[in-house]
Amino acid sequence: MGKISNSNLHRRLEAAYIEYNDASLLDERHPDPLIVARRYRDEKIALLCALFGYGSAKQIVRFLEGLDFSLLEADDATILRQKSYYRFQNPTDVAQIFITLKRAGSLYERFVRGYAKNRNILDGLSILISYLRSLNDYRSYGYDFLLGRVPKQAAGGSPLKRWMMYLRWMVRKDNIDMGLWSDVSPADLIIPLDTHTFRVARKLGLLRRKSYDLKAAMELTEALRRFDPVDPVKYDFALYRLGQFNEV
Repeated sequence: MGKISNSNLHRRLEAAYIEYNDASLLDERHPDPLIVARRYRDEKIALLCALFGYGSAKQIVRFLEGLDFSLLEADDATILRQKSYYRFQNPTDVAQIFITLKRAGSLYERFVRGYAKNRNILDGLSILISYLRSLNDYRSYGYDFLLGRVPKQAAGGSPLKRWMMYLRWMVRKDNIDMGLWSDVSPADLIIPLDTHTFRVARKLGLLRRKSYDLKAAMELTEALRRFDPVDPVKYDFALYRLGQFNEV
């Protein structure tokens, strides 16, 4: 594919954003964990939807549809009797993440405690993930995979796709994203980079880094800020759909 000028690429992304910023596209033909999160519009349920948001989108939605979110208000013994499992998470792992979130106070308040000083998304996530880990001594591969590691500034580790997706849902507000959190600027978000968006961004010339990591997510976000410094992550869904519908 020939090189696309910045102006042409900007127009293409804007057109894709307008076309795909449509909640009706969140359906069984185009499954997305946001379908379930939008139904409840609750920060803890949304986090569960995001943290389990890996693998086949169809399988993710099927799993989420089978969860009993009322367990977030149940006692530990009742929660531990649930039998749901998903890929790396056995029933105990699933029960324990419910127990952790049941014990948590406001996720928003914890996140803002870290974010507010320097308007740094990674600072906010560091505080929030550390807080959630402090609430439950349970550890396993499946449970630790769900919560992820506390991010390091400008590190080359995981792009934290599921956490960045959660923040996109909670901070941005349009026809797709819910905007349940105030006092966090969309301008500070980092794109939820998955391998699919990574390939599309490289094809479009938006991303030069060859490693799929947090540095790549930050580089792509900086590239998108050239087109919209106020809301660069609005193009996340556009990039995903362009690749999904083979328009790249």
